[in-house]
Amino acid sequence: MHILLPYASLSGNTRELACLVAARCQAGGHTTRLLDVEDPQAAEAVLQPHDRLLLGCWTDNAGRTPAEMKRFVALLRDSAGPPRPDQVAVFGTGETQWGLEYYCGAAHRLARYFGSPYPVLEIEQMPLGSDDALAIQQWTDTVLLPIETPCPC
Repeated sequence: MHILLPYASLSGNTRELACLVAARCQAGGHTTRLLDVEDPQAAEAVLQPHDRLLLGCWTDNAGRTPAEMKRFVALLRDSAGPPRPDQVAVFGTGETQWGLEYYCGAAHRLARYFGSPYPVLEIEQMPLGSDDALAIQQWTDTVLLPIETPCPC
């Protein structure tokens, strides 16, 4: 499977999480392209065929999606229309100290925008320890499962 893994990171926490997700994808034998959404090659990358889009995002104040991710989503939309919901899974980092109603708000907003059927992976600040490692592995394995196609009978 071909995986496009764009992420937006302010302090490096989401970048670290994206690298761990990418490593899990690659360990499963998937071709994975890790991409900072502000990379000048982002426009070219969205035009390349991919089977899954795994979006990673930090959360701005009051649960908002940061401007660089909004620009990337617009690039996706304008390139060929938004991807199908079954292609998109979202992960994010956040801080519960700002309130649970805002925690990983950008990731949840992105998942809703794309209509993603997958759970959102939420990591407090930066991925640390065995609990986060297990959550990352389980989430990645879940979103990479083959999509069941309904019988046309």
